[in-house]
Amino acid sequence: MPKASKATASESAEAPGFEGHYENLEGGYTVGFETYTEDADMAPLFKGLPDDRCQAPHWGYVVKGRVAYNVGDREEVIDAGEAYYVPPGHTPKIFAGTELIEFSPTDEFSRTMEQVTKNLEATT
Repeated sequence: MPKASKATASESAEAPGFEGHYENLEGGYTVGFETYTEDADMAPLFKGLPDDRCQAPHWGYVVKGRVAYNVGDREEVIDAGEAYYVPPGHTPKIFAGTELIEFSPTDEFSRTMEQVTKNLEATT
């Protein structure tokens, strides 16, 4: 049975206000343990993807804090203690003090993160 934790995840990423730990699990899913210390509208990081939006669906749980997803015609806010599903075609807003755990199909997540990484590199 595949398993992972923040401490055992094989990949890590950091940016100002963000720390993430990721593990690709058997069955084609990636789990991410993410911590945010600054408010951030993440929409600019998805520029260059179809409709300039994240192309991966996510299933998650907000451990503390809150996250908001713009899903076209509305914004969905998920608070600490709530589980969620967000479909492809969204952009996230993160709030300082948020910790979440998120599961995503590895292929879609990897393709999306390639563009996000390019956009991050262009801003530094």
